[in-house]
Amino acid sequence: MHIEVFLAFFALVLISVGIFAVSRKINIPYTVLLVLAGTALVPMTELPFLSFIRSFELTPELLFFAFLPILIFESAYNMDIREMAENIRSISLLSIVSLLISAAFVAVGLYFSLHLIGFDIPFIVALLFGSLISATDPVAVLALFKEYGAPRRLSLIFEGESLFNDGTSLALFMIILEIFLKGFNGIGSISEGLFLFASMIIGGIIFGLIMGFLFSQLLEKVAENDFVEITLTMLAAHLTFILSEVISEHFSVFGHEIRLSSIIATVIAAMVIGNYGRSKISHSVDEYMEKFWGYFAFVANSLVFILMGLLFAGLPIDFMIFIAPIIITIVVVMVGRALSIYPVIRVLNWTKKERHIPDSWQHLLSWGSLRGALAVTMVLLIPDDATVTGWQYDFSVKEFIAAITIGCIYFTLIIKATTIGRVMKRLGIDNLHAREEAQYHQAKSLIHARAVEKLADFKEKGYVTEGVFNRLKERHDTEYEDACRMSHGFYETVEGRKIAEEALRVYAIGIERHFLKILFRYGEVTEPVYKRVLGKLAVQLAHVEHGERQISDKDSDDSYDWFEHIVNIFRVLVLRKGKQGASPEECYMYYRAQEIISRKVQKHLRSFMEQSGYHSFGDKQVFDIVLGQYGEFEQGARAKMLDCLNRYDDQLRSVRDDFGRRGVFKAQEDALDDLTENEMITPKLAILLRDELKRTL
Repeated sequence: MHIEVFLAFFALVLISVGIFAVSRKINIPYTVLLVLAGTALVPMTELPFLSFIRSFELTPELLFFAFLPILIFESAYNMDIREMAENIRSISLLSIVSLLISAAFVAVGLYFSLHLIGFDIPFIVALLFGSLISATDPVAVLALFKEYGAPRRLSLIFEGESLFNDGTSLALFMIILEIFLKGFNGIGSISEGLFLFASMIIGGIIFGLIMGFLFSQLLEKVAENDFVEITLTMLAAHLTFILSEVISEHFSVFGHEIRLSSIIATVIAAMVIGNYGRSKISHSVDEYMEKFWGYFAFVANSLVFILMGLLFAGLPIDFMIFIAPIIITIVVVMVGRALSIYPVIRVLNWTKKERHIPDSWQHLLSWGSLRGALAVTMVLLIPDDATVTGWQYDFSVKEFIAAITIGCIYFTLIIKATTIGRVMKRLGIDNLHAREEAQYHQAKSLIHARAVEKLADFKEKGYVTEGVFNRLKERHDTEYEDACRMSHGFYETVEGRKIAEEALRVYAIGIERHFLKILFRYGEVTEPVYKRVLGKLAVQLAHVEHGERQISDKDSDDSYDWFEHIVNIFRVLVLRKGKQGASPEECYMYYRAQEIISRKVQKHLRSFMEQSGYHSFGDKQVFDIVLGQYGEFEQGARAKMLDCLNRYDDQLRSVRDDFGRRGVFKAQEDALDDLTENEMITPKLAILLRDELKRTL
């Protein structure tokens, strides 16, 4: 029996891989095909040689404690806290207010609509369904948003809403399920429900912060132990989720149950580790941590959706008797989603407390509300024999809710998911905005300029014949000239030159971030200095992307890093450590880092001009403006760095000597990497030499 379970597991993974390949060829969303494939597998499992597939079942425990933590952690780990802070009002309103509006409308609408066709159900059943169907599934939508080119801010808002409304929805569902099972006791039930709801949300946030900071410190302690660090992130995801449930089962205050939202706790913990704790992860691990979690989520997501199809098709439910209720339910849920989006966003836009959210985005938020794993999880949590006064049907409450939930999920996956691309195109959401169009022509010109350069190298070395060289060179020269011509025509106006300048500044900030990471990797800046400079670059990028002038004061305050603020408050209030100013060493590192990355930007921009010229930017003046500003950045940072040296020469002498050693170490490590990559030394020698280098640092 156990062998059959493992065989079924690997068979389903193999089938998922095949479906993924097929989905790319026929251009149908992967998750849609998974559910359909799972449904199709049910009759096939009646064959003796395929019957083992039924051994691996989608149980509440498997979904709740194995798959959900993976899917939640992977999404939240990659969320940027600064970008989320800029959109916190829209995310908060959508994940709490909109969800409550949707749940209430679905409950009321379903109750009265079904009554009109003679399908009477108790209101508590409609309310239970409204609470579980109102949460959107980020996994099913975000892949489509990425594939079809949704704006980054729209994707962030939707992802933030989906992650946090999962927790809100589950909290609401558990409260209503409690009332459903134990009965409604008037004001007492309402007050207890409100207390539990608040404790789940607030408690989940607090516990998530604790676990996130705890595992961030553990990651720092085990630095340079690659497999241990990855294991710790896995433990952070699952332990946060499971311990939240354990605390909820066994903890009470003055006789009142204290429940924590395991989903919200996991989201917060993942965000802390992904933002505050990311700099504590070893550089070698950070490079493939996202790939590891991406793969882990891919496997979990694949199994969830294909098992959902198996579960749906295998349920002992006669869906024919539910056709009318399912159709009505789909309409009610769609209207409820619309009513939970448009009024809330319109009010937010009216307050002007956040950047305007266009009508087209609101339409997509309304249409793109797919349902998935969480709704199925909550259905499975309903006891099989649960009933309520007034229930008069032969089928159970769970079977009824399962039937209409499955109908909604199939509708959103088969109809909505497959049309999101066309909806985005019709709304113009996938259109390139002005800066993206500028970057498109810039990138294209650079690509073809480098192709011509490489072709000349191939010809000189005799790798290509004269005929092939001429043919390819003519093609890439034409493409390069076309890109430059398009750029030149696009940037002839004052507004065009401004857009070109913005695009070049985004490119320059990317260069700064790249070389800052290299400095941090080789210990030439400490973690506080790294985070401080990174924060300034984030502010710079936000200014540019919002169409504002790039701030000239590189010492401007960064007010978006919430987790750093929380740590500082903890140090002051709990550890009784006063706020400390930067030490002479950190002051020197800070300005030295800014001087270096500003100089690197100028070097790369000049190299860019040599390779493809300034023609792709329409005007040499654009380059001169950006180069001039980074020249000022470099001079300003250098002046302050020299001032630090003059004032603290004795204290900084050891730091400067250490930088010299680290510079030599970097050159040695680069040489070792080249030898290893070119297989000029054996892996055994590579390990031996690397260990020797580390001992000399």
